[in-house]
Amino acid sequence: MSVNLLEVDRLNVWYPVRTTFGRRAGEWIKAAVDVSFSVPPRSTVGLVGESGSGKSTVARAVLNLEKVTSGRIYFDGADVTNMPEPAFRPYRKRVQMVFQDPYGSLDPRWTVEAIVAEPLRIHFPCWGRDERRARVIQLLEKVGLEADHRRRLPHEFSGGQRQRIGIARALAVEPELLVCDEPVSALDVSVQAQIVNLLQDLQEQLGLAYLFIAHDLAVVEHLSEHVVVMQRGRVVEAGPVSAVYSSPRTEYTRKLLDSVPAW
Repeated sequence: MSVNLLEVDRLNVWYPVRTTFGRRAGEWIKAAVDVSFSVPPRSTVGLVGESGSGKSTVARAVLNLEKVTSGRIYFDGADVTNMPEPAFRPYRKRVQMVFQDPYGSLDPRWTVEAIVAEPLRIHFPCWGRDERRARVIQLLEKVGLEADHRRRLPHEFSGGQRQRIGIARALAVEPELLVCDEPVSALDVSVQAQIVNLLQDLQEQLGLAYLFIAHDLAVVEHLSEHVVVMQRGRVVEAGPVSAVYSSPRTEYTRKLLDSVPAW
């Protein structure tokens, strides 16, 4: 078994530049260039950078939602790079995502029960309705919501509560890795702290690993053991959080740190 749960090795994600008529112009937008990092089991790695740094592109590649131009992605030692969806399905159960926008990621027409149960219907098709409902109630209570909340629609909840629903959905199939794409950036500061504390509690209880994408280095410092700093598609600095935050090597990292208030 691999020492690391996730390994990203010299990852490149490039998009062809197209003309007005849809033809390739012979140039490339290099969204990710030679990106390498790893996530050990039960740990949190922060992937940080400003808008356009490529961090969300890397996250989508890890989830097999973005085509990799070159490089490799390994999950638990297995090469999952550009894997066809039917072959990737067993890994999708083990790698789930928590989205940035807790409202936009929830179908407004569905009840909370339907939203949280959706992964169960996909990955456990033999489960009956009562079995799914029991699991939904268990998940809602685990993220700090109530059993009766399952009957409500997303618009009836606050932003923080909606993010808890999103986390419950991500946990439904008992993943080993959560890819958290700026999960608190749309929330008030006080609510951010509650969600970060919830993620820490869940990690301790369930043995989860997190790839935590953010532009707020204060949040990353609170949650992560290791940080990877990206700028214009490239990793410009990486290391233990304590080392990077106390003695940043690049001007870009210093700029990011100077712009963040205490959290």
